[in-house]
Amino acid sequence: MKTYLLVAALAATVLLANWLTSDGEDIPSSDAELVISGPFEMVSQDPSEAGYVFTRMQVLETLVDVSSHGELQAGLATDWQHSDDFTEWRFQIRPNVSFHDGTPMTLASVVNSLRIARQKPGPLKGLPIESIDTSAATNELVITLSEPYRPMAAVLANYSTAILAPASYQGDDHHVEQVIATGPYQVAELSLPHRLQTQRFDGYWGAKPAIASADYITGHRSETRALMLQNGQADIVYNLDPASMDMLSHAEGVHVSSVAIPRTIAIKLNTALPLLNSVAGRRALSLAIDRQGIAMGILRVPGSAANQLFGPAMGDWYNPNLTQPQRDLTSANQLLDQLGFNWPAGSQFRLFEGKPLQLDMVTYANRPELITIATAIQAQWADVGVQVNVLVDNSSAIPAGHHSGELQTALMARNFASVPDTLSVMLKDFADANGGDWGPMNWDYPPLFALLQQMKTEQDPGLFHQQAQQAAAMLAAQLPMIPVTFYQQQTGISDRVKGFRFDPYERSFHISDMQLNAEPQP
Repeated sequence: MKTYLLVAALAATVLLANWLTSDGEDIPSSDAELVISGPFEMVSQDPSEAGYVFTRMQVLETLVDVSSHGELQAGLATDWQHSDDFTEWRFQIRPNVSFHDGTPMTLASVVNSLRIARQKPGPLKGLPIESIDTSAATNELVITLSEPYRPMAAVLANYSTAILAPASYQGDDHHVEQVIATGPYQVAELSLPHRLQTQRFDGYWGAKPAIASADYITGHRSETRALMLQNGQADIVYNLDPASMDMLSHAEGVHVSSVAIPRTIAIKLNTALPLLNSVAGRRALSLAIDRQGIAMGILRVPGSAANQLFGPAMGDWYNPNLTQPQRDLTSANQLLDQLGFNWPAGSQFRLFEGKPLQLDMVTYANRPELITIATAIQAQWADVGVQVNVLVDNSSAIPAGHHSGELQTALMARNFASVPDTLSVMLKDFADANGGDWGPMNWDYPPLFALLQQMKTEQDPGLFHQQAQQAAAMLAAQLPMIPVTFYQQQTGISDRVKGFRFDPYERSFHISDMQLNAEPQP
C-alpha cells in the first residue's frame, strides 16, 4: 500500500476519535425477531426529515415503487398516465387499503398527504405544481403543472411523499404526531433518535410477512455495528467500513454482501473560489487524485474508480466512452503554475495572496469510508501544493454551508437515486448557477442548463439517451463536482436470515420478503 494511504488511514483514525464523544455506544437490547442496525438517526417522525428509515422498515409506502433495476412500478397507485406535454398527471389509487389505525385510505386522504408534503422539505417543494386534486368523473388523483416536468411519477417514489393517515397530523403546521401509514409493518414503539420497533400489520393489503416484529437500532460506529452482528445482537448491519468487513469475513455464522448502487463519492466545489473558478484549476485537483489507489488501498473494491459523476448503474446517464482516470502530477502542477499559483522553493504549499493556498473540506462519519478518503485526498493534493483542512461534521453541514455560501469543498457519498429518475436530480442540482444542496455551488454553464430544459419534454427514448450522454460528457469535462469512486454498499448478514436482498435504490430493507432459520447455519 502506498505511504500516503497509510498516513491517510492514521489521520482518519485521529479525526474519527476526535469527532466521536464517547468511548463506546450504549446499544439497547431487543427481543424482536429481526434486528437491523445502521448509522442513521431518526431526527423526527416527519417523512420529510426521517422518512428514509420508515420506508426502509416498510412502515411508510409511496404511490410509486421502484424495482431493483430502477423501473417505476405500482405502489399505492396501481397505474398512471400523463399528457403529451407532461403537464397533467393522473394516478389510479389502489382500492381496499387500510391505514394502521384501521381507517381506509381514500383518495381524499392521499390528496391531503401530498398537499402537506408539498409544504415541507423534499422534491415536491419547488416543483411547478398548480394543483393536487381529485377527479370526480374518474376517481383519480390529478396533479396539474404550470410547465412540463417529465420525472413527476419518479418524485412520488421519494420517501418524503409517503402517504400518511389524516390522524398522523396535528396543528396548522401539520406536525407529524404519529406515523400512521399503510405498510406491512407498523410502529410499535419509537425512541427518537435511536430506535424504531415495529410489528406486523395484520390488515396489510398485500402479502403478509413471515417475520412478526423487526427493530431498527442506530449504531453510529461501523465497528460497533459489526460487533453487534458478530455477537448476535443484530441480524443485519448496513454501511460497513473495510476493516469491519475484514473482521466479519472471518467470523462464523455471518456473511457480507457487496452491491454497487447509484451513489458516487464526489467532491462538491464552491466554484466562486479563486482555485475552483476555472476548468483548469478544477482539472488540476482532479488529476492529483489517485482514484485507483483509493479504490484498492482504502475501499478494496477493484474497478470502482470514477471517471464521471454517474456510475454504470445509472442507465442513460453513464457514458462508457469517457476516458478512465489516471493520476498525473506533472500535468496538475503545470496547470496550477499556468494559473499563477506559485510554489516558492522551500515552501510546503503554493501561495495565494502571500498565504498558503488552502481549502477546507467538510465530510461526515455516517459513511465511514469518507473520513479515510478525505485524508488520502488531503495528502494527494499536498503533492501539488494545495493545503486541505479536513473538517468532520454532520452531513447537514453540507447543505447548510451551501446556503450560507461558506462551504469551500465537501466530500460526500452523493445519492443519485433518492428520486429514481436522474433528470429530477439534474433539474434540482445542475439547472442553474445556484445549484442544489448536494450539487455544485456558483457554477454557471448555460449549455447544460439549456440541454436540461430540452430533456424535460423529450418523449423519444433514443434522443433522450443521446442528451443524457451529452450531459454526462459536459460534467466530466467541466468538473463542477469532482468524482472520486463509484459506491459499493457493504452489508453484514447473519446466516439465520433467509431471503436477504439489498435494494440498490435504498428504499426498502425488504423485511417482508425474509424468513428466519431457528439457528444460524454452520
